[in-house]
Amino acid sequence: MLQGTARKHQKKIQIKKTCYLCPMQLSARAIAQILGGSIEGDPEVLVNRPGKIEEGGEGVLTFLGNPKYEVFAYTTTASILLVSRQFKPRQPIAATLIRVDDVYQAMTTLLEQFGEHSPQPIGISDQASVHPAATIASDVSIEAFAVVEANARIGAGSRIGAQVYIGENVEIGHNTLIYSGVRILNNCNIGNNCILHANAVIGSDGFGFAPQPDGRYRKITHTGNVIIENDVEIGANTTIDRATIGATIIRQGVKLDNLVHVAHNVEIGEHTVIAAQTGIAGSTHIGKNCRIGGQVGFAGHVQIADGSQIQAQSGIASNIKEPNQAWFGYPAIPYNNYIRSFTIFKKLPELYKLLLDIDKRTRK
Repeated sequence: MLQGTARKHQKKIQIKKTCYLCPMQLSARAIAQILGGSIEGDPEVLVNRPGKIEEGGEGVLTFLGNPKYEVFAYTTTASILLVSRQFKPRQPIAATLIRVDDVYQAMTTLLEQFGEHSPQPIGISDQASVHPAATIASDVSIEAFAVVEANARIGAGSRIGAQVYIGENVEIGHNTLIYSGVRILNNCNIGNNCILHANAVIGSDGFGFAPQPDGRYRKITHTGNVIIENDVEIGANTTIDRATIGATIIRQGVKLDNLVHVAHNVEIGEHTVIAAQTGIAGSTHIGKNCRIGGQVGFAGHVQIADGSQIQAQSGIASNIKEPNQAWFGYPAIPYNNYIRSFTIFKKLPELYKLLLDIDKRTRK
């Protein structure tokens, strides 16, 4: 690693260049080899980009993963169509088919292939501000107007987008991608192979105020930090507050969507996924391998068991102790109970009218 203090007149010696690779092209034969798939059609047809099945286009690679899109398989102008091995066409299909075991996994693999050939900046922009006491490893990219403060450490192969702010004593692992506008405030730790999307804020103060006798609120100083472990992805405009004392912790493999709010001293377990606009109040602990829908609200200080599945717009006001169960509603109850209850309460206006009619007849 290169120590910032050892590089005098740093901006004058920085490299600023971009690596542009030729557009990627893959044949059906090559794709089938990558995926272990079988070909029906022209094995030499070429594709250079992924696209939607309904839009198609020459040179487009697309897929059929959801049966409701099958109608487009017969009209798409895409060159290659990924389908499952079990798919049985009801009409002729013009595209070359590649049959695979798992369409979504196969498409994920191919998107990684195409993504690796996107233009990537190399080096540190002379318009970036890197403190001499920062430690920048080899092969790090820092784009224009990014700020890296004193004693920050950035690991090898990481990429820092334009206008990113990295505060004092922040540690960022290797091969981490931080998109433009992200703010990582003092003393926070980001692991290896993480992705932070645009305008995420890591380490803002928690929402903590002590009521005073005269009715005012006194701000509680938050002295903790945020720890984000390896292989975590944080969506755009998501905020993760620093702990009051100790750490707010996002464990390995967690995936947070856009516009998620994680309050102070929350802990989210390994490989949990959380959809957009979910809010998690302070000191809540969510287990590992949970799946949480959009707009779910968590009260503070609750414990959520491993493997919990919480449907969108549910409200969690108390502990969930039994693992691997599905929940729905506000306040949330077991999913199947909610579905059965829904069949009843959606008829309440009708039932209420019926009761009024019965009451009138009995009074006569």
